[in-house]
Amino acid sequence: MNRERIHKKIRAKVKGVAAMPRLAVFRSSKYIYAQIIDDEKAATICAASDAAQVKAKKTKAERAREVGIEIAKQAKKAGIEKVVFDRGGFQYHGRIKEVAEGAREGGLVL
Repeated sequence: MNRERIHKKIRAKVKGVAAMPRLAVFRSSKYIYAQIIDDEKAATICAASDAAQVKAKKTKAERAREVGIEIAKQAKKAGIEKVVFDRGGFQYHGRIKEVAEGAREGGLVL
């Protein structure tokens, strides 16, 4: 409940527009999900998760960084260079930070 309250406050300030869409991240206990959203159209432009990578023997943090790199590749194909980062009410450390760093590594500007 607390994370949802914090996320609501973040969403009041963070808006994704066509020129600079929102990179939203959700972390569950097993997986991590990232999607790039244009809030003006209420449409998801691209999405990535580590649900398919579970068979690989990697840590959750390593998989999260790969999700960041994957979402950056998809964004480049869609013609997106800059995004605004929405951490989803989670603290900016651990897997959330790894997704952001992976996206930067992939060429996105956060």
